Amino acid sequence: MPVVAVNGINLSYHVEGDGDLVVLVMGTGSPGRVWHPHQVPALRAAGFRVATLDNRGIAPTDECGSGMVIEDLVGDTAALIEHLGGGPARVVGTSMGARVAQELALARPDLVDRAVLLATAGRNDPVQNALSQGERALHDKGITLPGRYYAAVTAVFNLSPKTMRDPVAVSDWLDVFEFSGSAVGPGVRAQMDMNEFDNRLDAYRAITRPCLVVGFADDRVLPPHLAREVADAIPGARYEEVADAGHYGFLEQPAEVNRLLLEFLKG
Repeated sequence: MPVVAVNGINLSYHVEGDGDLVVLVMGTGSPGRVWHPHQVPALRAAGFRVATLDNRGIAPTDECGSGMVIEDLVGDTAALIEHLGGGPARVVGTSMGARVAQELALARPDLVDRAVLLATAGRNDPVQNALSQGERALHDKGITLPGRYYAAVTAVFNLSPKTMRDPVAVSDWLDVFEFSGSAVGPGVRAQMDMNEFDNRLDAYRAITRPCLVVGFADDRVLPPHLAREVADAIPGARYEEVADAGHYGFLEQPAEVNRLLLEFLKG
């Protein structure tokens, strides 16, 4: 993967295909390659040039373990779009990546043709804050959860009941989660500090770019009512909700998510 120097860091990215540029922005703790099994092939087949990036905090991009704020990630995405030709680009984000996309649409509308916001929020609520605080406390105290227990908890929070009723599918997911483990490096730990943030819904009323907001019906990390609030705040935004999908809905229900993506991005 190529690396470009932007905003005082080295940013790792990957580009495939030809045509209009689509930039995919991943959520907390995940590399850009998570988009590659499902979304990148669908977008390439539709005639788009597709860029994924490893946000600061995710190697081989600089980890920036001393800390970061959402504006840093917004600036990095803007710099990548400029590096790849200046845009405007179609921007897709999930979870924290969706926050990056909506803040980019607000701060740099010249770089955003339109945006898709998956599993997003414009504010936190008490449950989300408590989960975020507890997760950070575990890491700061050096507590590593037993692998299989961590896998089960991760599955409960991120997968839909439909997936968990499928013994083959859920076993595969549990193996992936157990292999990943609960320990994180300094870069991901720095990303986790961004999980608590101020209410931005009023600010999003100034977004002028077309936006599609997608909630996942079984999302326990960022429940779909939080995504709907973002759609209600952004003038003219469209809201869609995907059934049988948890926080990882773009991986659980890729066909439906890709259908919504392509319909909106192709205009």
